[in-house]
Amino acid sequence: MLMEQLKVPSSRFKTAGTVCLSDGMAVPASQCMQAGQVSKVAILLCTFHGQRYLAEQLESFAAQSHQSWEVWASDDGSKDDTYSILVEYKKKWPVGRLSIHSGPAEGFAANFLSLTCRASINADFYAYSDQDDVWEADKLARALAWLESIPVNVPALYCSRTRLVDADNNEIGVSPLFSKAPSFANALVQNIAGGNTMVFNNAARELLREAGENKSVITHDWWAYMVVTGCGGQVHYDAVPTLRYRQHGDNVVGTNNGWAARLKRIRMLFQGRFKRWNDGNIAALFTLEHRLTPENQALLRRFVDARSMSLIPRVVHIKRSGVYRQTLLGNIGLIAAAILGKI
Repeated sequence: MLMEQLKVPSSRFKTAGTVCLSDGMAVPASQCMQAGQVSKVAILLCTFHGQRYLAEQLESFAAQSHQSWEVWASDDGSKDDTYSILVEYKKKWPVGRLSIHSGPAEGFAANFLSLTCRASINADFYAYSDQDDVWEADKLARALAWLESIPVNVPALYCSRTRLVDADNNEIGVSPLFSKAPSFANALVQNIAGGNTMVFNNAARELLREAGENKSVITHDWWAYMVVTGCGGQVHYDAVPTLRYRQHGDNVVGTNNGWAARLKRIRMLFQGRFKRWNDGNIAALFTLEHRLTPENQALLRRFVDARSMSLIPRVVHIKRSGVYRQTLLGNIGLIAAAILGKI
């Protein structure tokens, strides 16, 4: 666990060492989330040319059973009606429900990290959101049911499966069900859930803010998974789908399900894409190495050293490092990458 007490701003309580003040009374920090008012969630929504599906996503926010939320929208320079739709909902909803900002225009990962690190955003929890999904009505409620059980000084991240739908919101399947425990050893070589399902607490956000928004990481969600697990936090993977993940021709990142996706990953492996991804993630992790637990510092070093070894020692040390993917085929692919020097 992360041993330092992180500063956790909140609209309803203040931390004081290992206790918090709620209604004028000192209670253990682990009970803070059960005391006082309903937790506020900041929905971090990134948009870019999203006019076709954006309104349906915004309506799914309004339909949440957990109603204490506000939307922070960061648009990356859309030339369609995306901005107009956001303005329309800002006028339609109560004051403070939706605020609109300009993104860095450097891709979706940079846009999400810019929102994550924006100092003016202050809530109890933070939920990443894409522009083209549809949230189930209990999405936030399910996430908070777990997050509020975690002590406020422990970085915590919730994620889940998704229900796959086509462009017209017709169900076409579900995302893979992963059964192995979330961990840093897994996060080094795989992201188990999409950012569109992720909700995290202030302790996790403080780590991401400390790392900074100018990180050359592959995706914001994979980065969040690595940071939280690496720094001794907790990750909960919910087997119940919490949103309808729309698959369409304009997806920046689509589902990894199916044989077409597997063949695509094999192609990317041979092209060296996986190795380049690892290069970027490792470089970013070293900037936060002082926050990693001693065990995870050692794991990172073993993984890095193994990647530069000759064939047989490389395969042996990758195996001994303990890194793993969630499925048998995934782990076979991991060994193949080690043999080919593409890890």
